[in-house]
Amino acid sequence: MLTLNETRVLVVDDEADIVEFLTYNLKREGFTVYTASNGKEALKLTGKIMPHLVILDVMMPEMDGIETCEKLRENPLNSNLLIVFLTARSEDYSQIAGFQAGGDDFITKPVKPKVLAMRLKALLRRYGQREALNRAQESRVLKFNDIVIDPEKHTVFKGEKELILPRKEFILLQLLTSSPARVFTREEIFDQLWGTDIFVGDRTIDVYIRKLREKIGDERIITIKGVGYKFIA
Repeated sequence: MLTLNETRVLVVDDEADIVEFLTYNLKREGFTVYTASNGKEALKLTGKIMPHLVILDVMMPEMDGIETCEKLRENPLNSNLLIVFLTARSEDYSQIAGFQAGGDDFITKPVKPKVLAMRLKALLRRYGQREALNRAQESRVLKFNDIVIDPEKHTVFKGEKELILPRKEFILLQLLTSSPARVFTREEIFDQLWGTDIFVGDRTIDVYIRKLREKIGDERIITIKGVGYKFIA
């Protein structure tokens, strides 16, 4: 698992005082911090420094945080990159847009430095736990009729067609297929995707289930009303 001084954090915000504030406090916590003032600069810098975590403002000139996140997720080299939105906008639709773009967390400004550091450390802990689980399952290629999941290569095929799944959708599919026919509660799914200390709109999980159904088939994921969801092999 990464130590804090090994963790490279890229802070992306067009407000210099916010960048200075975050840089100072994250360095105090032990993170190695890099900065960018807009999305285009962030994309270029990411390719050079390969950060472990990116903190993105949503409202920025040239390229906003949502588009920047989408561009980052298009690069396979960023499949394990953690992306956190830090923004003054707290509406449900903003959060949903952020998570749909591939974000891992959504934190509303203003935020106390200790709270921000705690959220980032929690994300990194879950990242480390997931990496350990993935390593344990790397040799297991899962096959469910026409659905083939390769955790090591991070690929999903339906028949001969490769499905492109963003990180959160892949984690959700891995969870549901880890025990076919078992009903996973909404609480369990929230915990695996975001953790118990992160609060997202209640509709967010429905968005991810809908998108996954569109790709693998409605009949593969069953809703158990009032409980959760299960995968049909």
